[in-house]
Amino acid sequence: MATMVELSPTGEQSDYVLGKPTDKKTPPQKVPGLCSVRYGIAFITHFCNFTLLAQNAIISITMVAMVNSTDHAPHLNGSSEELPAGLNGDKHEEASKHLSVKAPVYNWSPQTQGIIFSSVQYGMVLMQGPGGYLAGKIGTKKLVGIALIGSSLLTLCIPPAANLGLAYLLATRAIQGLMQGTGYGGQMALWQRWAPPNERGRLCSIALSGMILGIFTVLLVGGVISNSLGWPFVFYIFGGIGVVCWILWLILVYDDPVSHPWIGDPEKEYILSSLDHQFSSEEQPLPVKGMLRSLPLWSMSLCALTHQWLVNTFVIYTPTYISSVFQVNIRDNGFLSSLPFLVAWTIGMLGGQLADFLLSKNFSVVTVRKIVTTLGTIPPATLIVALPYVRSSFITTVTFLTLSCGICPMSQPGVYINALDIAPRYASFLMGTSRGFAHSSAVLVPIVGGFFLNQDSEFGWRNFFFLSFAISLFGLILFLVFGKADVQEWARERKVTRL
Repeated sequence: MATMVELSPTGEQSDYVLGKPTDKKTPPQKVPGLCSVRYGIAFITHFCNFTLLAQNAIISITMVAMVNSTDHAPHLNGSSEELPAGLNGDKHEEASKHLSVKAPVYNWSPQTQGIIFSSVQYGMVLMQGPGGYLAGKIGTKKLVGIALIGSSLLTLCIPPAANLGLAYLLATRAIQGLMQGTGYGGQMALWQRWAPPNERGRLCSIALSGMILGIFTVLLVGGVISNSLGWPFVFYIFGGIGVVCWILWLILVYDDPVSHPWIGDPEKEYILSSLDHQFSSEEQPLPVKGMLRSLPLWSMSLCALTHQWLVNTFVIYTPTYISSVFQVNIRDNGFLSSLPFLVAWTIGMLGGQLADFLLSKNFSVVTVRKIVTTLGTIPPATLIVALPYVRSSFITTVTFLTLSCGICPMSQPGVYINALDIAPRYASFLMGTSRGFAHSSAVLVPIVGGFFLNQDSEFGWRNFFFLSFAISLFGLILFLVFGKADVQEWARERKVTRL
C-alpha cells in the first residue's frame, strides 16, 4: 500500500497548477509516497546507473581471466589458515587452462592492466560537468538516452577490440568513458526538478545505489559467465542489458513533473511547490567567479574526490587483491568480490533514509551532511589499512573487505548531493562537475596502484592502502571545516536590469 505525504499550503506561498502560480489556496491533500512517479523516476535512474557502472566495471573481474596469470605469479606469505575447499591454487591453474580454450589470454603486466582499467575513466572525468550543463539545455531524457545506447554498443565491441590489439581496446574504452560520463553528469539535472528538499537524501540514494548494484552483479555473475562461456560473453550480456535499459528510459523518464503524462495533480503540485523560488525566472549566466572563490564548493568537490579514491580502490582492486592473496579461481573470486558490494548496496539505500530521518528530527542540513559523510569515510579507511595485517586469515580478510566497502555508500546523501543545498539553481552543473572531478581518482587509482604493485606485491598493497587512508582523511577534514548547506550568495537569483 502506498505511503502518503501530507501537503499543506503555507501562509504566503502560492499554490501551483501545471507549473503556474495561482492565488487560490487549496485544502491539505495527500500525495503518493513510495508508490509515486518521483520514486519511479528514482528507480529507473537506479537501473540506468546499474547498467552504466556494470559496463564500466566488467573488466575488473574479467581481467583475472584475460591475463596469463602464470607470467605474474602472486607473492604469498604463507597463509597460516587453510583456504576453504575449492579455493586452492590447483583449481585456479585448472580453471585458467579451461578458460584459455574458450577465450584468448593476453600477456599484460600489472602496469598495462592499470592503464586498461583507467582508460575508460578519462571520458568520465571530462564529460560529467558538460553532461550536467547540456542536460539543462537539451533535456536529461534525450542526453542520457544517447549515453546509454552509446555505452551499450561500445560494450559489445570490447572483445573484438581486444583481439585487434591493445590500442584498439584502449580507444574503445576511452570513447565508452565519454558516453558514460555524459550519462552520469546528465542525470543530475533530474533532481533539480523532481526531488523535494525533504526527500533528496532518499531519492538520490536510490538512484546512486544503482552504481553499487551494477558492481555487485558484475562481480557475482561475471566470474560464473567467464568460467562457463568465456569472458567475452560478460561484455555481450551486459551490453544487451544496456539496450533494454535504454528502451525503458525512453518510455518512462521525463525531464520534469510538468511534462510527465501520467503524474497526478496532487504529486505534481507537491513537487513544484516544494521547489518554489529555487530557479531563475529567466536564464542567467553561470557565476564562475563566485564558484571559484567558494570554499564550501571546493571543500565539497575535494571531499568527493578523496572519497571516490577510496571507492575506486575497492571497485578496481577487490578481485585482484583476493586473487593475489588467496589464488582463488575466477568463479569463486567473483562470489567473494561481490559480497562487499551487496552490503554496500543495502547500506547505500538505507543511508538516504537515515539522512532524511535526521532532518525530520530537526538536525540541521549541514550537520546531517557531515555526519553521514564521516560515517562513510572513517570506518572504511581504517579497515582497509588493516587488510595487509590480517592476510593470514581468509575469514578476517573477507570480513574486513566486506565491511570497509559496504560502509562507503553512507556518504551518498552527504557530500555527493551537497550541491543541491548550496546552489540548487546550478545543481546539475555542479553535481556533474564535482563528480567528474571526483572521478579523476578512477584514472589515478589504477596508475598509482599499478606502480606500487609492480615494485613489490606484499609491501605494495600495504603502502597503497595507507595512501588511500591518508587521502580520504584529508578530504573529510576539509569538508568538516569548510562545508556548508545554506544557499550561497553567488547562487541566489540576481536582478537583471535592462537599459
